[in-house]
Amino acid sequence: MTSGSRPGRINATLRIGIDTGGTFTDVVAFDESTGELLTTKTPSTPTDPAEGFLAGIDKVLALIDPEGGPAAGRDTVAAVAHGTTVATNQLLEGKVGRLGFITNAGYEAVLEIARQSVPDGYGNSYFWVKPDRIVPRDRVRGVAGRLSWTGEEIRPFDTDGAREVARWFRARGIDTLGVCFLHSYADPAHEEAMRAVLAEEHPEAVVSISSDVLREYREYERSMTTLVDAAVKPKVSAYVRSIAGRLEELTEGLPFSVMKSNGGVLSAAEVVHQPITTVLSGPAAGALGAAMIASVAGFDRVLTCDGGGTSTDVSVVVDGEPTLTTEGTVGVYPSKIPMIDVVTVGAGGGSIAWLSPERTLKVGPQSAGADPGPLCYSKGGSDVTITDAHVVLGRIPPHLLGGEIPLDVDAARKGLESLAAALGLSLEEAATGVLEISAWNQANALRQITVRRGLDVRDFTLTTFGGSGSLLLCRLMDVLGISTVLVPHSPGNVSAFGLLTVDVKNDYVQTAVRLASELDPAEVERLYDGLAARAAAALETEGFPPEAQRFVRTADVRYFGQAFEVRVPVPGGPVDADVVSAVAEAFHREHRSLYGYDFAGDDTQQVEWVSLRVSGIGPIRRPAIRRHEVTRIAAAPTTVRRPVCFDARAGYVDAAVLDRASLLPGHEVHGPAVIEEYGSTVPLHPGFVARVDPYLNLVVTRAGSPA
Repeated sequence: MTSGSRPGRINATLRIGIDTGGTFTDVVAFDESTGELLTTKTPSTPTDPAEGFLAGIDKVLALIDPEGGPAAGRDTVAAVAHGTTVATNQLLEGKVGRLGFITNAGYEAVLEIARQSVPDGYGNSYFWVKPDRIVPRDRVRGVAGRLSWTGEEIRPFDTDGAREVARWFRARGIDTLGVCFLHSYADPAHEEAMRAVLAEEHPEAVVSISSDVLREYREYERSMTTLVDAAVKPKVSAYVRSIAGRLEELTEGLPFSVMKSNGGVLSAAEVVHQPITTVLSGPAAGALGAAMIASVAGFDRVLTCDGGGTSTDVSVVVDGEPTLTTEGTVGVYPSKIPMIDVVTVGAGGGSIAWLSPERTLKVGPQSAGADPGPLCYSKGGSDVTITDAHVVLGRIPPHLLGGEIPLDVDAARKGLESLAAALGLSLEEAATGVLEISAWNQANALRQITVRRGLDVRDFTLTTFGGSGSLLLCRLMDVLGISTVLVPHSPGNVSAFGLLTVDVKNDYVQTAVRLASELDPAEVERLYDGLAARAAAALETEGFPPEAQRFVRTADVRYFGQAFEVRVPVPGGPVDADVVSAVAEAFHREHRSLYGYDFAGDDTQQVEWVSLRVSGIGPIRRPAIRRHEVTRIAAAPTTVRRPVCFDARAGYVDAAVLDRASLLPGHEVHGPAVIEEYGSTVPLHPGFVARVDPYLNLVVTRAGSPA
């Protein structure tokens, strides 16, 4: 074990990352003793995701030791990291169950009041109507008692009233409860008292309290985040415990961790108590893996595009780090927790093409998923999907996973012929129309994380990965005006690779609203020390000794009178006047960068500290991305050709088909061509060229552009 690594099983050197998607489960194994990486994929099992998870482990172990098989390699596994969409899918589908909400008496309408903001666009309606509340009004109960914003008790907690509320929920069989009292971020005493009452009166209840979930002000967001945590807790906990139990049956004492939305991992034993931290588990792993690959290749401003079977996830990476946010939403539910800033659009390989009542072509967000899947899967699917359009146009081969999954091209063709007839189009026009709509859906998601945030999309390199992420990269370059696209080696497994690159990470926050001019440095130091102590205790539980622990301090700061804050770093060491001044200067710079102006030097505009944050980090050993010698042979080997349609007007053209495994650093591929590999395909349109860099990435540009 290297310095900073977590204690593992004796003589075990293999770390495995597993990302479960809607269609495929991706697996990457990293041997710490040799530095070798092995990748594979296996179909996901939606009815029981654990089956696909365990099948993925067996499959990669069989690759390591073909003669001994999976059982022979289990003792070599040091740890397993997992990216899951259990919480994400539950929230996207709106399946939150029968929740109950307990708050202060007199404030039962906090969910109804919510916020006044209206989403962009009104759809087909003239009026925007607030979405249904996560908890109906009749399942909200108030308990008397009140704290001030400083934590001072104004009215005592009503224990008798709390018991009545607990019994009321128990009598109605409402077993999942969220508790959020006013200003409990300053003092959790009333919430902890409520939890104690529930433990006595309603012991079967699953309970989340806001002072555990989000110790931060803004009552609506804190209430919603707590309720989301409660909603996903039963399902996520059951799933994680099921996986952990079955892993324990296979290999006793195997460490098992789960990816968090904030870009870190956490042991399964802790995740079951913090389920909301997994709401963007899978997409976060992909963004981190792509960020590392692009940074090593020399690209510091990157857009990631992770295309799977059901959706495409996009994010922004600057200087090797994905951007973070605490203003995220999953479905219609705001979740104010630290998470990688990811935008998701229903444009995956299984996204369904359909006709609106006006007889216009639409694509997604509904997906055929893994079961029954696209028409070409021959598993009972009845809807045309993006994958069907690709296979009919010849842009992907008539099989997946190197031939493990044959595709029924005729079934896909018949489905597209019916769709084309309904639209009055040719087969090629209908198929390219499906892909064009999908490309624009992805492009709009990329604009949402750039243009809407004041960034010029043309200043970035696009990194495409996932099973379907690279299929439309040439059209994305045209639509967005992007000059360069990076396709990593083994792009279908980047998310699973990302799971092996992330540290253990826990975030802690404490609201403490103070004007900078009135700030007591000793008080701030005490609060930061308290947050760091909580982070240190969590890292100690995860197996990291004090010398291996790292802590990052930040503060949410604003100008007095503003409604929202900007997060800036807080220098290490004792908090003193110099640190307070450095934070103010950093805030002015960041405010100017975000909004184009600042009030530095204006004494009438005071700086106000709002929330203090500490991230506790336990570093792990990351896989190295190897650099290879560049060959002098520029032309890539071509042995196979097939007709491929890139443009309905031009029809099918003779295109080179290349095996990516045969491409060496320095090779060039000129379109029209199709580059195939296990788990992914890159259709290269006429007028584009792909060059292989020293790290085996494909760098795609327009023909004639500099390499």
